[in-house]
Amino acid sequence: QVQLVESGGGSVQAGGSLRLSCVASGLSYSNRCGAWFRQAPGKEREGVAFIWSDSRNSYADSVKGRFTISKDNSKNTLYLQMNSLKPEDTAMYYCAADWWSRCREPNYWGQGTQVTVSS
Repeated sequence: QVQLVESGGGSVQAGGSLRLSCVASGLSYSNRCGAWFRQAPGKEREGVAFIWSDSRNSYADSVKGRFTISKDNSKNTLYLQMNSLKPEDTAMYYCAADWWSRCREPNYWGQGTQVTVSS
């Protein structure tokens, strides 16, 4: 059974940083794509960052240069380092995983962690 568990969310002032973590069980990031999505109230879910099994990555334009996705295969953990946070980054953040072809429409999701950025 696949389980993804996020941690690291919280409240921060604009310009601050947070690091999200997502520990996976039942699958391995060494051969899967890992991703972070977010959803703000009243808005559609947005794919924020993606990392494939070979560590290639991709970012939404809104976070390029500020967010960094990474993974530690030995710990089976996915990370999202978020710097220079803005109030518009406020959302529930979800980690996700699947095979490479389904990276942008994954089947496996965590429960979410809230990120709130105040101005």
